[in-house]
Amino acid sequence: MSQQALSSALDIPRTTLGDYEREKTEPNIEMLLKMADYFNLDINTFLRKDLSHEQYEIAKSEQLKVLAISVDQENQGNIELVDTKAEAGYLESYQNPEYIRDLPKLKIPGLDSGTYRAFEIQGESMLPIESESIIISSYVESLEDLKDGKTYIIISKKDGLAYKRIKIDRKRNCLILISDNLLYLPYELAFEDIDELWQYYAHISFNDDRKYAGDKLENQISEINKKLTDIHDHLLD
Repeated sequence: MSQQALSSALDIPRTTLGDYEREKTEPNIEMLLKMADYFNLDINTFLRKDLSHEQYEIAKSEQLKVLAISVDQENQGNIELVDTKAEAGYLESYQNPEYIRDLPKLKIPGLDSGTYRAFEIQGESMLPIESESIIISSYVESLEDLKDGKTYIIISKKDGLAYKRIKIDRKRNCLILISDNLLYLPYELAFEDIDELWQYYAHISFNDDRKYAGDKLENQISEINKKLTDIHDHLLD
């Protein structure tokens, strides 16, 4: 807002508002209450909270935490990249606007409207998407928006960063996290342990997917055969 627009709304001279901003004078309690009412804030929040970060906070939910984002010069949300080196820091600082601001940024044209983040994944639990792929994902504001069978980046202090296919168990208030690689067993994560959820949108791979998937499938089959042989031998014993 311009100074003139806000000063008119508060019914004070523009110079008075300018003095508030320059910290030459301070508003009295009546004016503080008027400002809080105008911006629809309770007075405790208005006086005690650091509102300079509000531009970063776009999603508030009783279920999930506040999301911090950064914007470009056109006020469009950036796509921050969380690589494996940054993962530990992200788990501690994902709500810190300064930390988010300093993450590397990706530019991907033609994305649908929404809030996106990119995560580098490690391991082979989600083959044929191989280790070190970049998962472009869109922010999930509510647990009610989750869909069975879809893949998500799940952020939690308990398990860190996981990329899994999910099954929702609302009776037990948990997600069942499922790997596409059948060598990895499913496991559960309680709703209360979830900090952020990001739904898969696209991914960037750095290998020839078809050849890579073929090689990995061959290795998987070999591993499964080995385990079956071990089971057979154990039964014979």
